[in-house]
Amino acid sequence: METNMEDIDKLIKETLTEEEAKFYDELDEQNVFSMVIGLFKGKNGWMITLMSIMNLIFLGLFIYCVVQFLETDDVQSLIKWGFGGISLLIGISILKVFAWMQMDKNTIMRELKRLELQVSSLSGRTSE
Repeated sequence: METNMEDIDKLIKETLTEEEAKFYDELDEQNVFSMVIGLFKGKNGWMITLMSIMNLIFLGLFIYCVVQFLETDDVQSLIKWGFGGISLLIGISILKVFAWMQMDKNTIMRELKRLELQVSSLSGRTSE
């Protein structure tokens, strides 16, 4: 199956202009680190930066809640600090899930661009 995909990629690159071939190469699969860095680029990079800062603040507050939870003996304080810690962990999780959904969206968009380029390339070949 892998050689079949390589043959298709080679066939597509042969039909593309040099500029289109360069663009096609940029649409190749990325590793996780490239996807994370890609989150900070583009129109919503400022929002991902803000969410990362909020994640660090939530983490610091969570550590503070854990320390306070371990140092107290009062049941009411235990409940208060435990609830605060769990709430902060939920906040961190929600921000992480949103970031992973954005990475998935970027991957889907990249694949759609590849498909558009392939359809364009194939339609150019059939019209000749």
